[in-house]
Amino acid sequence: MVNSNEFSARKNPNQVTKGDLFGSFDVADFDIPKGRDEVWRFISLRNLRGLHNGEFAEAVAQDVKVTGPDEVRTETVAPTDERLGRAGKPTDRVAAQAWTSMPEAQIVTIEPEAQLSEPTIVTITGRGDGVTSFGATSIEVGHHAEATVVLKYEGSGTHADNVEFVIGDGAHVTVIVDADWNNDAVHLSHQAIKMGRDATLRHNSAIFGGEIVRIVPRVTFSAPGADVELLGVYFADSGQYFENRMLVDHSVPNCRSRVLYKGALQGDKKAESRTCWVGDVLIRADAQGTDTYETNNNLILTDGARADAIPNLEIETGEITGAGHAATVGRFDDLELFYLMSRGIPEAEARRLIIRGFFNEVINRIPVESLREELENRVSDELAKINA
Repeated sequence: MVNSNEFSARKNPNQVTKGDLFGSFDVADFDIPKGRDEVWRFISLRNLRGLHNGEFAEAVAQDVKVTGPDEVRTETVAPTDERLGRAGKPTDRVAAQAWTSMPEAQIVTIEPEAQLSEPTIVTITGRGDGVTSFGATSIEVGHHAEATVVLKYEGSGTHADNVEFVIGDGAHVTVIVDADWNNDAVHLSHQAIKMGRDATLRHNSAIFGGEIVRIVPRVTFSAPGADVELLGVYFADSGQYFENRMLVDHSVPNCRSRVLYKGALQGDKKAESRTCWVGDVLIRADAQGTDTYETNNNLILTDGARADAIPNLEIETGEITGAGHAATVGRFDDLELFYLMSRGIPEAEARRLIIRGFFNEVINRIPVESLREELENRVSDELAKINA
């Protein structure tokens, strides 16, 4: 067995990078994680309902429904289907547990050169108390297709899954991951994304619901010319823990990536709210011409809230277009608040305006109008709790 923090490139330790994490589809290949392990040190393992150590309730299949245009095909397949796992293996024990324990998986295929005018919507609903749902959803977008995929999580329960996106050459894809769980749900998701030549991906993530939600996207490039943006918003209330932990692995020349995540937190002394954002960007020796930047901003709205923001940039070649990162954790800008109040806007309303503007930089980039409006309403609902 190998520890989840070990790397596959053990034969040459001097070559080890964050992109070389050990991966396996078999949970038996991973040790049970401990609280001091790097990839688990922020989350409360005892609150994962046994997902990390095998002591979970009865395993059942995920409840998944797919709707979309005629150019979209969907199949329920056995876990051994050879089309699964092409974007990458699970790199932690919970993801491997999901793969080992799932009774079935879902494959969604968007035909090459399809120009989809309507989103493809994949809805996964929690199975409730007394069971643990596991699943895998593989989404393949054919070459030169244009598509929007909404992956929506809702309901209650304990759920772990693997999601993969195989993006064909020249495809243009927008993905929206909407974690709209009830506040008693626990969800850990491993996402593997494989980009083709000259492909474009806009990956949007929104986390507002759930007791514990951990989403781990990992992006790899198979050929030059790809362009990836990872955008995210999250709003943690009392008793909630949200973690976004990502890797963008630049291993080929002339690819671009941008990461922008924004979060707000409000909690109290009895039920703290917590978030963790870890952004890893790796530029390998052969990835000349890479252009990358990542940003994470967090607003602390009340006492009893804590945000951890950890950007990491690893560069193995100097022949790049640009690379950088930034992260902030703080309270309101008093100057902005003073400016609005000096123009007759009450303090409570001024705070709401500032927070809405803070999130809108990300929300306004989502191409689905109904979802933009829904996220704006969720922000408003969260803000109403501050003075409730």
